[in-house]
Amino acid sequence: MSTTAAPPPVSQRRSQAERRDESERLLVEATLKVVAEQGVSAATFEEIGRAAGYSRGLATQKFGSKAGLAEAVIAYLHRAREAVLEADHVGEMPAFEAIAYYVESHLRSLSLAADGRAYFMLLGAAVADANAQRPAFAASHDRVRVWLRSQLERGQASGDIRADVDPDAGALMIGSLMLGLSIQWLIDPGMDLEPIRRTTIQTLRQSLLAAGGTTSVAKES
Repeated sequence: MSTTAAPPPVSQRRSQAERRDESERLLVEATLKVVAEQGVSAATFEEIGRAAGYSRGLATQKFGSKAGLAEAVIAYLHRAREAVLEADHVGEMPAFEAIAYYVESHLRSLSLAADGRAYFMLLGAAVADANAQRPAFAASHDRVRVWLRSQLERGQASGDIRADVDPDAGALMIGSLMLGLSIQWLIDPGMDLEPIRRTTIQTLRQSLLAAGGTTSVAKES
C-alpha cells in the first residue's frame, strides 16, 4: 500500500477560500457597524479587527490602507445591491419601473439599515479630507450613473422614456438626487422619507415617462 499522502480534497480547499472570504466579509461588516455607531474616526484597523473578532494585523493584511478598506466596503455594498436587483428581476421590468424601483429601494434602505448611513459618513469624510479614498467613491457613483443611463437608453429604445431626455445627463440627475437626499437624511435622520419618496417618483415620472409609456408603478396621489 502506498504511503504517499493523498492531496487534500477539493471541498477542503474550497472551505479555506470560503474562510478567507468570510473573514473579509466580517471585517467589512464590522467597519460599517463601527462607522455607523461610533463615527469615521473610530474606524481604526485595531477597532475594526476587534469588532470582527480578529486582530488589527489581519485587517491591515486584508486591506493594506484606508483606501483599500473603502474599496472593499464599496464592493461589498454594490454586490449586496446587485443581488437584490437580480433577485427581484429588476432588469426584466420596463425601464421606468426599474429606475423607480432603484430609487425607492435606495430611499427606503436609508432608514432600515446602518449600511447606508455608514457609507455616506465615509463618503463625507473622504470629500472633506480630500483623501485617497475619494476616487473609490467617485468610481462607485459612476457605476450607478452607467446603470441608470443604460435603463434610460433601454426605455428610449422601447418608447417608454421620452426621446428628448439626454440619457447621460438624466442618469447624473437621478444619481445626484439620491445623493442629495441621502446627505440630507444623514444631517436630519428624523425627516419623514415617505412623502419625499412619493414626490421623487412623481417628479421622475413627469420628467422621464413618454406619453403612453409602459409602467406598472402606481401613480401616487
